[in-house]
Amino acid sequence: MKLAAALDAYFQHLRSERQVSPHTLDGYRRDLLKVTDYCDRQQVRQWSELKAHHVRQLIADQHRRGLSSRSLARLLSSLRGLYRYLNQEGHCSHDPAAGLSAPKGEKRLPRLLDTDRAMQLLDGGIEDDFIGHRDQAMLELFYSSGLRLSELVGLDLDQLDLPAGLVQVQGKGNKARVLPVGRKAREALQAWLPLRALANPADRAVFISQQGRRLGARAVQLRVRQAGVRELGQHLHPHMLRHSFASHMLESSQDLRSVQDLLGHADIGTTQIYTHLDFQHLAKVYDQAHPRAKRKQDSES
Repeated sequence: MKLAAALDAYFQHLRSERQVSPHTLDGYRRDLLKVTDYCDRQQVRQWSELKAHHVRQLIADQHRRGLSSRSLARLLSSLRGLYRYLNQEGHCSHDPAAGLSAPKGEKRLPRLLDTDRAMQLLDGGIEDDFIGHRDQAMLELFYSSGLRLSELVGLDLDQLDLPAGLVQVQGKGNKARVLPVGRKAREALQAWLPLRALANPADRAVFISQQGRRLGARAVQLRVRQAGVRELGQHLHPHMLRHSFASHMLESSQDLRSVQDLLGHADIGTTQIYTHLDFQHLAKVYDQAHPRAKRKQDSES
């Protein structure tokens, strides 16, 4: 099957049957267009002609051009997804990306706020108006429940159960999970929802603009960034609040499996990044408190 025709059919499959988000679909498209560009240069005309040595060369070329290890791993994952579809449809009987992995890159730990900085952000002054209460409710919910940006943006009223202190979200792969909502977040939402009702909402979205329309991801990112500058004097993004939630939960509970469930990670390996963050915290405490560590520092100064 010709490259372009197969891609069109695959993207239609992702839209209609898999119902992936537009953002995810754009990511698949960017990755697979890199593959088709390479195929054009190598005169590979059909997906059945693409072999493992081609894919290894493609990955090596992209690595030399500066594509990160994480991006290369995503490209391989996108290619495997395409070949699963092609094999199911009978267009191919192999997967040239099977068994291949991206070059290992330096593992960067996510940036987060320590507990004091998180409290400084959330306990700052709140303007007693529509935007002030809405933004406070968003910040509190991000930190209280560890929501992804897409989960907060997609949140509808019927997913909130404030008396029970629960929220149901649709995570990656359209998987639902129920999360606790802390007292401060419940209070912020209870202050926000009456103001929301006055704005003639266009739908059931929890977070809306003053025109009554659901807030988009870019608008939420902007409001979080502005709150970070205003209250902390630093750059802040929604995922930093999710990282902070996860790290603080793990630091307090030492229960990695529960933190995995709260975050909605399919693989506990993804959650284990927070054990490294927790170790960094413990190492810092050790350096500051241990007599021998302090003695060494004193002798060096």
